[in-house]
Amino acid sequence: MTAPETGASGPEATYNAFLAEGRFMIQHAPSTGEYVFYPRVVTPEGATDLEWVEAKGTGTLYAITVNRSRQGAYNVALVELDEGVRMMSTLPGVETAEIGTRLTARIEEAEAGPRVVFDIAEGGAA
Repeated sequence: MTAPETGASGPEATYNAFLAEGRFMIQHAPSTGEYVFYPRVVTPEGATDLEWVEAKGTGTLYAITVNRSRQGAYNVALVELDEGVRMMSTLPGVETAEIGTRLTARIEEAEAGPRVVFDIAEGGAA
């Protein structure tokens, strides 16, 4: 998949450029079959033939913690994507969810720029 023209270089800049286009992309190495996230130049097994592929956008809640303060509560979630990689994110609109819950990704605008967040999938309770 061809990366967007951004003027910036590197895997993280490319990932962020895809998000700005409204596309949730991750990397895949055809030589090893590995999917990787967070964007990088070499896979854990040493493959360098990384290409950008559209993420399925579905996954399972692997872990979650709730942070509470006087300003309110928010969660930090570890999501295992169906491609087999894990990513940190959040589940806006809910305080917490059961481990194993099925989730669906979406791109949300944030102060720092677009980010991937997850919603509980229809019938997603574990």
